[in-house]
Amino acid sequence: MTASSPVDDYLAGFTGDVRARLDQMRAAITAAAPGAVESMAYGMPAYKLDKKPLVYFAGFDKHVGFYATPNGHEEFAEEFASYKQGKGSVQFPHTQPLPLDLVRRVVEFRIGAIRG
Repeated sequence: MTASSPVDDYLAGFTGDVRARLDQMRAAITAAAPGAVESMAYGMPAYKLDKKPLVYFAGFDKHVGFYATPNGHEEFAEEFASYKQGKGSVQFPHTQPLPLDLVRRVVEFRIGAIRG
């Protein structure tokens, strides 16, 4: 029997469609950045590449939060414009499909920024 990771434990706190959406986010991020290290930071799943922050995501009642600081949000400002945003965050509402292609492109951009 293998021990669960802190991210597994975090995801276990969600059920149904919200859990499915969080699993989709995790899969999209890990597929785009297979070398990233997964952990928890700021109470949410976090990914680091070369010991530098890559992206984070979190589950909420009405949305999935996505955090691609410091420069991911600036680079994709036009594509994020239709979503509610905060400083360094974007909210993907549960009433809409997750923009997984956009998530992948943001992760790839962040990889380039880190390794650039």
